[in-house]
Amino acid sequence: MSANPAKQILEFNKLKKRLRRQVGKAIADYNMIQDGDKVMVCLSGGKDSYTMLDILMNLQKHAPIKFEIIAVNLDQKQPGFPEHVLPEYLSSIDVPFHIIEKDTYSIVKEVVEEGKTTCGICSRLRRGSLYGYARQHGVTKIALGHHRDDIIETAFLNMFFGSKLKAMPPKLLSDDKTNILIRPLAYSKESDIQRYADAMEFPIIPCNLCGSQENLQRQVIKDMLSGWEKEQPGRLENIFRSLQNISPSQLADGELFNFKDLELQRKPLTGNEDSAYDERQYPLTRDG
Repeated sequence: MSANPAKQILEFNKLKKRLRRQVGKAIADYNMIQDGDKVMVCLSGGKDSYTMLDILMNLQKHAPIKFEIIAVNLDQKQPGFPEHVLPEYLSSIDVPFHIIEKDTYSIVKEVVEEGKTTCGICSRLRRGSLYGYARQHGVTKIALGHHRDDIIETAFLNMFFGSKLKAMPPKLLSDDKTNILIRPLAYSKESDIQRYADAMEFPIIPCNLCGSQENLQRQVIKDMLSGWEKEQPGRLENIFRSLQNISPSQLADGELFNFKDLELQRKPLTGNEDSAYDERQYPLTRDG
């Protein structure tokens, strides 16, 4: 931010309003939170989840509906994890919270070979613990801190390494139909969240479970997208919007669109037609 204090305050207020507006729009667009909901905000100790909690608490005060918030952290028993940081912070902002203590760290280290990425299994174990807590305590929505950049990166990861065209939906019903996940930061840029977290001076707890695995596939994708954005600002926003503007008939998934049964629908010729192409009769469309 600028060295000018007045300008710093102005820029921060703009940033805060932008993030709150984006979160409010995402919630409205996908009907993420409804009257009477009990929202479990999954707090990792990173910039994203801190920002999400802060904005949701503000919206809770001004929203036309009533909903509960409970902040939940999963203590994975990582060596050196500062267990006091989150309870002290959450107590200071007067929000109900719970710490789930489960040694998923030992499981990850036992199952994953040295040097391999731990993100996949770590995420699945963490998700299972949070799902279980949600069911047991009447939670109706589970809020995760994934932002716009996470969603875009996941789309490219799935294309490049999984041969699938999918990302992270802003709202998701779990496979067993017992939990609904929401991502209120779906419209927010990571750079804005970073600036907000820096300004708010959240007590960030780095995730060191993965060590220094700098060549993870996600980091490769992140670097690629960052380069694209520098070359052509606004490209990432266009990519995200494309995820909201799908044309199944212009892709190649036979399960999503019935290509096999496509048939001509011409009218029979009467013999009086001009053989030349008549744009008035057969106008060109965006689909060709």
